[in-house]
Amino acid sequence: MTIIRRLNCFDAPKIKKMISYLGDDRFSRAITAEAFAVLHAIFPLKYKFVPESFILLENNEILGLITIAPTNGNPYKINITRLVFKQNLYDVGKQLVEFIVAKYGAKGAISFNVIVDQSHDELLNLFMQGCGFRHCSFENLWKLDNFVPQINDIAPFRRCQNSDCKAVANLYNSELKTHYKYSLARIKEEFKEPVFAGMTNFYKNRYVLENSGNITAYMSITTSDNFNFIIDISLNNGFELHYDALINFALSEISARKTKFCAFVKHRQYTFNADEFEKYLHERNLNCIQTQCVLVKDFYKPLKQTESPLQIFRFGEFSSN
Repeated sequence: MTIIRRLNCFDAPKIKKMISYLGDDRFSRAITAEAFAVLHAIFPLKYKFVPESFILLENNEILGLITIAPTNGNPYKINITRLVFKQNLYDVGKQLVEFIVAKYGAKGAISFNVIVDQSHDELLNLFMQGCGFRHCSFENLWKLDNFVPQINDIAPFRRCQNSDCKAVANLYNSELKTHYKYSLARIKEEFKEPVFAGMTNFYKNRYVLENSGNITAYMSITTSDNFNFIIDISLNNGFELHYDALINFALSEISARKTKFCAFVKHRQYTFNADEFEKYLHERNLNCIQTQCVLVKDFYKPLKQTESPLQIFRFGEFSSN
C-alpha cells in the first residue's frame, strides 16, 4: 500500500540511513529539524515560514521525500527545494510533486517554483512533461575567482529598510522582461527582513543605492553555510552604474566578516540588462560554473461569470392542449 504523509520525528533515522551515501551532515540536520516541526504543521498557509517535508511510503518503506518552503513575505508562492527518491523511481518523484501541488493549491497557493540544474534532463522531464511545469528562463552563477576590477571605486550602498521595500519591488519588477512578469514578479513583502530570520536556513543581507531620493540599485548577499556567498543585483537602467563598484562593495562586505570565502554573482537571464551583464562577466574573464532552469507552475483564477437565470427541468410531466 502506497501512502504520502508528513515527515515526523520517528522517520528521521530512516531518512538519515536513506541519504547516508550523500555524506552531507548539513542536509541530515535540516531533515531532522523538519521532522520535529510538529507545531508548524497546524498553521494556516498564510502563517507558514519554515520548510515542510513529506514522504512516500510503500509497505512501510520510504521511497521518496519532498520538501517545500514558502517564499518569505509571500507564503502563497511555494518553492520546491528538495526532491529525493530511490534510484530511477521517477514515478515516486512525480507522485510527490503532484501531491504538493494538489495539497497546497487547495490551501490557496498561487504558484509553485523549482530551480533545476540544466544537466538533469530526467528531472526536467519529470517536472515539465510529468507535472505540467513550464520552463521560464535561466539563472547562472559566475564565480568571482581572481576577480580583477578595472576601477577601485566602491558603490555607496546602505542597508535596506522595510520602508524601502515598495521601491525595491518596483525596481526589481521593472527589470523583468515583459513575458516573465506574471510568474516572476515579486511583491514588496518579499524584500522585508523575515520576522523569524533566525529560523531560516540561510542568511541574507540587503542593501540599496540611492540617487536624488530614488533607489537606483538593490543588492542581496546570501549564504547558507557562511562560506559560499551569492551576490544578486537589480539595477535601474536609467542610471549609469559601474558593475566593478557594485561587486567591490559586495566583496568588501563579505570580507569584513570572513577572511576565507567563495563569492558568486547571480546572472538572471530574464532581465532586460541580462546581455549587457553577461558581456561584462566575460570581459572580466569570469567562469559560469552553474546554469539552472527556472520552472514555474501557476494557478490561474477563473474569471467570475455572470450568474445565469434559474433553470427548471421537468421529468415525466406532459401537458395536453
